[in-house]
Amino acid sequence: MSEAMYAAKLYNDPRYFSDSEIRIRNNRIKRQKIVRRQFTLLFAFLTLILFISIFIGTTLMSDAQSDDFVPEFKYYKSVTVHTGDNIWNIASDYYSPEHYDNMNAYVFEICNLNRINKSDKIKSGENLIIPYYSTEFK
Repeated sequence: MSEAMYAAKLYNDPRYFSDSEIRIRNNRIKRQKIVRRQFTLLFAFLTLILFISIFIGTTLMSDAQSDDFVPEFKYYKSVTVHTGDNIWNIASDYYSPEHYDNMNAYVFEICNLNRINKSDKIKSGENLIIPYYSTEFK
């Protein structure tokens, strides 16, 4: 091993550092940690800003209504039961497939509103509360 290589090996060996070299080396390590922490915080901040901007952008876009949007309002109507009527016949007159998954769901809502079971017989002359939708604001 040459003398220069031996000196370089000693220079890199921490046992042979002077106090000032140790202080300089420790300060460099501290600066590297500070820079690393700052980059991490900057990355976290930029990620947060990106997430917030995407969230706000999609929220604003999803709440937008088309130009041909017509609002529909839910109303309730009292219907008098006539001879031969049942819940299903009355429900079929007012059923709206845009607002209910199926006829069963609509009949279930009518039964809940009137506090009756689907299997209960309804008598002529009774009044039932029926929900319906209209574009007309009343």
